[in-house]
Amino acid sequence: MTQHVILGAGPAGMIAAETLRRQAPHDRITVVGDEPEPPYSRMAIPYLLSGNIAEQGTWLRKSATHWADWGVTLVHGQAQSLDTVARQVTLTDGQALAFDRLLIATGSRPVRPPIAGMDLPGVHSCWTLADARHIAQRATRGARVLQMGAGFIGCIIMEALAARGVQLTVVEMGDRMVPRMMGATAGGMIKDWCQAKGVAVFTGTRVEAIEAAAPLRVGLSNGQTQEVDLVISATGVQPAVGFLQGSGVACAQGVLADETLQTNVAGIYAAGDCAQAWDRFSGQAVVSAIQPNAAEQARVAALNMLGQAVRIRGVTQINVLDTLGLISTSFGAWQGVPGGQQVELTERAAGKHLSLQFKGDQLVGCNSIGWTEHVGALRGLVEGQVHLGAWKDRLLHDPTQLMPAYLAAAQGQHAWAGAADTRRR
Repeated sequence: MTQHVILGAGPAGMIAAETLRRQAPHDRITVVGDEPEPPYSRMAIPYLLSGNIAEQGTWLRKSATHWADWGVTLVHGQAQSLDTVARQVTLTDGQALAFDRLLIATGSRPVRPPIAGMDLPGVHSCWTLADARHIAQRATRGARVLQMGAGFIGCIIMEALAARGVQLTVVEMGDRMVPRMMGATAGGMIKDWCQAKGVAVFTGTRVEAIEAAAPLRVGLSNGQTQEVDLVISATGVQPAVGFLQGSGVACAQGVLADETLQTNVAGIYAAGDCAQAWDRFSGQAVVSAIQPNAAEQARVAALNMLGQAVRIRGVTQINVLDTLGLISTSFGAWQGVPGGQQVELTERAAGKHLSLQFKGDQLVGCNSIGWTEHVGALRGLVEGQVHLGAWKDRLLHDPTQLMPAYLAAAQGQHAWAGAADTRRR
């Protein structure tokens, strides 16, 4: 009887455990989770803070006894080290778990800025349900809140805080909002939009220190001092892979994994936010910490843990963001590729911006603001790697012709049928 151990009880760990159980009803499955809650979605936490859902609404499955219902042993703990020769994981409490197959699905951890005062009461990340409970106590209507970071996750948190009626200041080190998702024009337009909605935004600015006081005093690199009731750190996340140091499992930014999600050590796999998976589209290993990737990688990894030869099609690099009612998207190689062509169209008065990046006659990346009617076409062209032919030059002349270009080129090549065939293999 094969013993499977899954490190991580989030979306990737849950889907992997379910996939293993469906395919191997008699194998032993152990999941290691370091939070007491049932499996939940971190991306649902802002909706909890905004009051749109209750805590149970964040759960990925309705039952609080999910693991037991599926015949899975749940161990509360955190991995401390991995011995690939002895085939065992040691937890921080000293417990050792033996395995035949191991899935590393430990997700990400918030980046902790090296700023004095980060340990003070009233300074929180927004990453767990426990964080959300602390934030909800302080982020009451009219409370003064300073948020560090205006990346993708930060903008979603900002939306929830605005819905709570707080007085909000956002501080971003980059020269624009969402700098890892948007170019200068798009990021600047998002900043203008947020400020028009009553959010104070400082870009190109750092928090230098947080002083204990009632209220907290926050010193900024622009010389200002903010007095606030709550500080939220949303300065990014990084794969939780520190316990793998010295294990022999290869890591770069995350755990390096091939198209089967196997690492360089046979029988050990990785999935989700901690995985740096090989992407055939870009030709490189990519960390793309979004839930659709976690789900598909977990499914493929689990099937390969059972000896089935399944390959992941690619790593989805897609972000769609609603920032206080302004819809923006970032797909694929939005910054462009060497030797590629690009076209931009900006209508500031209408709150619209479109940036298209081409490699040959393929659309390989894009940014958009306000072009909600074209989101499906953009995704289809980028993910489908559609050859546009003559439509490429038409889009360079008039980028608003995305929908007819998609209908003509994608349908002609049966792009989605090919993608479906790839997924079924």
